[in-house]
Amino acid sequence: MRAVPFMALTAALCCSVALAPAAFATDPVGQPVGEAGKPNPLNNVYFGEQHLHTTASADAYIQGNHKNDIDMAFRYNKGEVVEKYLTGEKLQRKTPYDWTAVTDHSEYLGLLNGLTDKNPPISKDDPIVAGIGSDDPAKQDAAFSELAGYFTRNVRYQPFENKKFLRSAWERHKEMMNKHNEPGKFTTLIAFEWTSMPNNQNLHRNVFFRDDAGPDMPFTSFDSDQPEDLWTYQDVMREAGHENFSIPHNGNLSNSLMYAPFNSAGDPIDARYATRRARNEVATEIIQTKSMSETNPALSPNDEFANFENDFKGLIGTLPNAIGRVDYSFVRRALADGLGHQIDTGVNPFKYGIVSGADAHTGFSVNEEFNYTGVHNVFDESPKVRLTSGANSTGASSLVLGSAGATGVWAPENTREAIFDAIKRKEVYGTSGTLIRLRFFAGWDYPKDLDSDAEFVKKAYAGGVPMGGDLPPHPAKDLAKKPTFAVWALKDPESGNLDRVQIVKGWRQFGHSYETVYDVAWSDDRTPGADDKLPAVGNTVDIKNATYSNDIGDSQLSAVWTDPDFDPTQHAVYYVRVLEIPTPRWSTYDAKALGVDPPAGVPAAIQERAWSSPIWYTPSADLMAMAKK
Repeated sequence: MRAVPFMALTAALCCSVALAPAAFATDPVGQPVGEAGKPNPLNNVYFGEQHLHTTASADAYIQGNHKNDIDMAFRYNKGEVVEKYLTGEKLQRKTPYDWTAVTDHSEYLGLLNGLTDKNPPISKDDPIVAGIGSDDPAKQDAAFSELAGYFTRNVRYQPFENKKFLRSAWERHKEMMNKHNEPGKFTTLIAFEWTSMPNNQNLHRNVFFRDDAGPDMPFTSFDSDQPEDLWTYQDVMREAGHENFSIPHNGNLSNSLMYAPFNSAGDPIDARYATRRARNEVATEIIQTKSMSETNPALSPNDEFANFENDFKGLIGTLPNAIGRVDYSFVRRALADGLGHQIDTGVNPFKYGIVSGADAHTGFSVNEEFNYTGVHNVFDESPKVRLTSGANSTGASSLVLGSAGATGVWAPENTREAIFDAIKRKEVYGTSGTLIRLRFFAGWDYPKDLDSDAEFVKKAYAGGVPMGGDLPPHPAKDLAKKPTFAVWALKDPESGNLDRVQIVKGWRQFGHSYETVYDVAWSDDRTPGADDKLPAVGNTVDIKNATYSNDIGDSQLSAVWTDPDFDPTQHAVYYVRVLEIPTPRWSTYDAKALGVDPPAGVPAAIQERAWSSPIWYTPSADLMAMAKK
């Protein structure tokens, strides 16, 4: 197989396919059966949200969310019926979540909402406060625009620097996070979002804590808009007993800064920078409502599935045609480039697990396409507004926003500590919103029929590593030895059947990053064509009625696959992508509700998907020495 540089990459198929359902013991949703009431040493999957905003976020309040608070966010994700502030409609999730982290912006957290208190924290004589409280919409808009200007410049608006109020708002926030934390039933994580966006370039990070106390105060972009300073804050908090990690989000809007080969000063990444980043940032967000950050057709021209929910192209707060650079804005390239930094510095700064989220500012994690209710309040509050309005708060049409992603965590139990630890060790994966169950392991001696073994999961752990892990050193006595990967996926009961399972490989050679996409399992007895491409699974979507059928695809796919192009002397990284059959997009459901044709410019049907955290291979010094002989 010919490998070409990153800007002209190959997509290849392998012939090792396992279509039979795995036979290991499962409960009705595909989790390994454990002893009731005790932690499962083989781990259960818990689905949740790691990126969500409520009325306490200043921008959410500006968008018109004046009531949907953190209490409502948790209750909605638990599956309770709640009322949407702007429309009064009753909302309820079809499938409740197991855990949630509300990540309101730390900058002026709760302050705008607090202006409506009987004793507001800021004088009503302040011009911005007076404008916000005015009955004149024009004066309100002018006040919000002026305040937004301070945010985008990372400049404090001094009248809002009420330290006492901001501390009390943060304490109330933590109190609510702890109130809704119910070990074994529903987990919450204390968290906030650090909102750095120099020149409208997204460098945001969400910061999460393991303990119940959390920090006295969150870090803000007013303190610093440089990630290195956030990491210093994280290190200080860790030394103070508040174990934590951060997760970058929306690399696609970073204008090529999120995974750049240089630091904030423009200097090349060195070992110290790489070490600090790897210590503090354990995962990265691969999709959310403002598009996908896996890859881009410009970077992966031969990947037929690269252009998924990828229509949001404007930088935050800019006009839609202000398209950012893509070269260092996407996760797939970052994973491969990270191998190069490891070769050069000894440390991989982009050794990320994979998560997904909402970034909704309504308080609702709207991951269900059929249950989508918008993410930016007045800008997309109803089907009519979503399908017919112009630019939203981000400067782009609401039509190009996707539904929320979801994050699956493999943990022994549903507790704050277990969820946190699972994300930290990277046994976590992201989806486009669907609740696909996904396992991924790698080892040197897996049997070819491991995926049909009744003790598949137990033997996979014993003989290798799960997603997020490092392959053990290559058994150097046999340079022909290749790693074997075991993958298993089960459909979301409320979504489409599975189309295929792919393994994406990235590696470094001659100082460049490369990638290949392999199809390793697929449904419906299809056969690759003369071009080695697997035929499309088909499409059962009835666009007019916003329906589909599961007459195609499989409910479960698995495979044991060996990399046919493995070179033991090359650093490599592997992750899984699972695709569903086509199902209606949220905009098609909205069109059905309004009795109109689906809008042009966005797809009527999409193929939901899941992405595992990677598994890494690093050649040992002994092997490299042996290979040179």
